[in-house]
Amino acid sequence: MRIKGKNFDGEGGEEEEQKLVVGYALTLKKKKSFLQPEFERLACKKGILFVAIDVNLPLSGQGPFDIILHKLLGKEWSDIVEDYRQTHPEVTVIDPPYAIQQLHNRQSMLQDVVDLNLSDFHGRVGVPKQMVIMKDPLSIPDEVAKAGLKLPLVAKPLVVDGSAKSHELFLACDWSSLSELEPPLVLQEFVNHDGILFKIYIVGDAIKVVRRFSLANVNKCRRAKVPGIFPFPRVSSAAASADDADLDPRIAELPPKPLLERLSKELRHRLGLRLFNIDMIREHGTRDIFYVIDINYFPDFLLTFKKK
Repeated sequence: MRIKGKNFDGEGGEEEEQKLVVGYALTLKKKKSFLQPEFERLACKKGILFVAIDVNLPLSGQGPFDIILHKLLGKEWSDIVEDYRQTHPEVTVIDPPYAIQQLHNRQSMLQDVVDLNLSDFHGRVGVPKQMVIMKDPLSIPDEVAKAGLKLPLVAKPLVVDGSAKSHELFLACDWSSLSELEPPLVLQEFVNHDGILFKIYIVGDAIKVVRRFSLANVNKCRRAKVPGIFPFPRVSSAAASADDADLDPRIAELPPKPLLERLSKELRHRLGLRLFNIDMIREHGTRDIFYVIDINYFPDFLLTFKKK
């Protein structure tokens, strides 16, 4: 039974205070990055106990839990978690499967950003012009021309399923190379952003922003000299950190706090999520024009929040 304060045994001795129990169901990769020894020790000092959920046993027979934290794919698991949410309303589930699902599709994940109007909150936030290609690579140049998208374009797999392939991004610099891409995919106009990306980590009401190195600006001359398709470097790891780099202050300046707070609040409400991150860039030559280019559920954020 969970009670506040301390318990006493039958002989008058003081027992350990009851902990907040967090059941977790994570992939091996996520468990390794999330449940690091230092973090578990800190959680224990704060009265938080992490308990592994056995996915081979009925979830309703495990626990009791105060919170369930999960990041597993598949309809079967989603159905299990959703059923548990309905029958155990006293348990906080982070996050509802139906809310997470919308971030598995790059066509739908940014729609809530498109619907926002933050023009009066210390800046403007939008989404780069983009389109979806479902099939027939040979038709891509014509489809792009009809849609009015401008080169260069960032090519992203349509479905985000946790695999390495779903995170492979490419930059297409000329029309003929577009037919080499593999649908289904999203094509997004590349916005020059001075090689800096802002990763905005959101955990409930808490917000943490870090800088990551990204692609350098691309001009017409450079595109003409380097045609083809090129892989994007990964910017999610700490190795790509630009927080300690000697940057032009105008480039390094973080997005305004009031803007981030409003954006975070709106997306938490619209997405129905508590644990996610936003990838944002500032348009080259501006101070207050930003674009959201990606949203990810349950990112690797712990080391980021521990940094001071």
